[in-house]
Amino acid sequence: PCRYSSAALLRGPHAPRLSPRPTRGFCHPPGTWLLYLPCTWSIGLAAEPGCLPDWQMLSLFGVGAVLMRGAGCTINDMWDRDYDKKVVRTASRPLAAGDISTFQSFAFLGGQLSLALCVLLCLNYYSIVLGAASLSLVVTYPLMKRITYWPQLVLGLTFNWGALLGWSAIKGSCEWSVCLPLYFAGVMWTLVYDTIYAHQDKKDDIIIGVKSTALQFKEYTKQWLSGFSLAMLLSLCMAGMNCNQTFPYYSAVAAVGAHLAHQIYTLDIDKPEDCWRKFASNRTVGVLLFTGIVLGNL
Repeated sequence: PCRYSSAALLRGPHAPRLSPRPTRGFCHPPGTWLLYLPCTWSIGLAAEPGCLPDWQMLSLFGVGAVLMRGAGCTINDMWDRDYDKKVVRTASRPLAAGDISTFQSFAFLGGQLSLALCVLLCLNYYSIVLGAASLSLVVTYPLMKRITYWPQLVLGLTFNWGALLGWSAIKGSCEWSVCLPLYFAGVMWTLVYDTIYAHQDKKDDIIIGVKSTALQFKEYTKQWLSGFSLAMLLSLCMAGMNCNQTFPYYSAVAAVGAHLAHQIYTLDIDKPEDCWRKFASNRTVGVLLFTGIVLGNL
């Protein structure tokens, strides 16, 4: 269940008051959707003209997304257990609260990765190697906020690996003229939504000494987000042209652009509640694009 903690009990009566927000999990699943949707784009683009995407592959990648999102959260909590104790919204996480030991978390992570491996082994050999190559990113991206103001970029490289893997799972290898622009578009998208998300944490991040693009961009955030959005849209157009997509696809890209423009224009970076709503609304962006891919194929 989502829980809130008392700042007074956790940090003392004279500590800065940190804004509580719900902990992550199945009660707040946008993260899993944002990991899964680039997979659906790639699987959809790889479908034969006139055909629907492979529903079995979509289901398999859905299970994989749940497992790998969970594994990523476990790894993040293991790296950040000392930081999490200092932030109200994360202090109740099992490792930070001392409810489970480091050994137990390793055992749980082993179970998650073992199940994810079972999913990966259902794919072709090329995809197995490609999928395994992403594990180094999964393990190291939680560390990036300690050393760079661009951890969202590393998260983008990690979260959008499915844009490569989905195509190879269908075709047996990557068509780089399609997969690379799609992957780049996903990375730009992650920079948009996770920078918005990071603005919720900026006061806490300053206190505990971690970095983010929100702290890097400051009052120029909207200009940066506009640039990332434009790069995303151009990359999506390139991917579509390289696999002969049709009018519904480009209509969906236009709708994605309109959605992102509205997000950025109405965003209030100093209101955590608004940042959360804008972040969560990015599931709509991914679904719009997937719908356009399917209709474009048909």
